Amino acid sequence: MIDRDHRLSVARQAKLLQISRGAVYYRPRPTSDADLALMRRIDELHLEHPFMDARMLRCVLARQGIFVGRRHLGTLMQRMGIEALCPQPGTSQRHRQHKVYPYLLRKVAIGRANQVWALDTTYIPMARGFVYLTAVVDVASRKVLAHKVAITLEACHAHEILEQAFARYGVPEIVNTDQGSQFTAEEFTHAVLSRGARLSMDGKGAWRDNVFVERLWRTIKYERVYLRAYDGVTAAKTDIAQFIDWYNTERPHSSLDDQTPEQTYWALLPALQEAALTEKPWCAPGCPPRLGVRRKRRTPPRTLLHLSQSPAVSLPLGVKLFRRAKPLLSADDRCGWSLGLDSDADH
Repeated sequence: MIDRDHRLSVARQAKLLQISRGAVYYRPRPTSDADLALMRRIDELHLEHPFMDARMLRCVLARQGIFVGRRHLGTLMQRMGIEALCPQPGTSQRHRQHKVYPYLLRKVAIGRANQVWALDTTYIPMARGFVYLTAVVDVASRKVLAHKVAITLEACHAHEILEQAFARYGVPEIVNTDQGSQFTAEEFTHAVLSRGARLSMDGKGAWRDNVFVERLWRTIKYERVYLRAYDGVTAAKTDIAQFIDWYNTERPHSSLDDQTPEQTYWALLPALQEAALTEKPWCAPGCPPRLGVRRKRRTPPRTLLHLSQSPAVSLPLGVKLFRRAKPLLSADDRCGWSLGLDSDADH
């Protein structure tokens, strides 16, 4: 099409043909012998380990004495038409009509349990298909407060586990999520804001804002999920629940001075909240502690009547003694007597 020996210049010919002048002068470079040998080795590794991406291939090739950059490996893989095999459903698709809340954790020191909770959703591959795992994590202690495995990505699942965490551990100061539609839905945001907690959301594409939950996903997948081939949803639910229980109570964390998340959670919990969350004596074995739940008595205990009628004891007006209050006086005596204000006391 372009005649370089014609009397018209190459630029004039390109203009008449309405093609780019740069395309006329560009001549593609042939693939070098070194790249051809490298592409052959990449193809061999991909057939043997199809899950390897450019980063992992770089490390494997470096151990074999072949030093090549990750970007060049990605270019060669793209030229060969291959990519790492892994299911990647979108778990953080934003709904454009939902309100997005600002990120509140920038430059915030997190050093207390129940200060910040984080929620996120990930996929769990099975032998056929995959399921979704949603979890509530206490950021300071890395403890998984509640979780659920579901076959759909809906706001009702996030709302359910959040209510479970509220019932067991109280209300945190801040709840942080990503901008997924399951977290921006009115059902979920109302559950957070109606309890008095503040809602924080990660920036768009800013995975570092929720890095602690992302690290939890890596632990669950590499230490349990990828070692299994779940036949169905029931098997996935049972096995993941067992692993999370072991993760909370037995797995040591180097970032927590080799303590477990369970130990760190109770160590970082403020004294008042620890007293409120302490398991009450009327709870059945295995029953989760409930915050702010106090049963009424039809008649006061005998000791109460004896103390109130004793002339040696003088109580302020509007103050009475009651049992099963928060153990503010002694952490060891969980059933001790405490003072409380009675708003309906007779004057």
